[in-house]
Amino acid sequence: MSVVVQTSACVGAGQCALVAPDVFDQDDDGIVLLLEAEPQGADLDAATKAARLCPARAIALTAP
Repeated sequence: MSVVVQTSACVGAGQCALVAPDVFDQDDDGIVLLLEAEPQGADLDAATKAARLCPARAIALTAP
């Protein structure tokens, strides 16, 4: 699975960085930064949870 973020949709809630800190971070404006586009194992589980929690739906998981 690959992670795709739509930074223009991000509202800076920060749930992604809290739930999956090895996959996501935030820039100085609070906008999502993707650290790992193809997470594995526990990081993939965390990224999936982050995508579900994102209030702006700015995170998507895609099949390779």
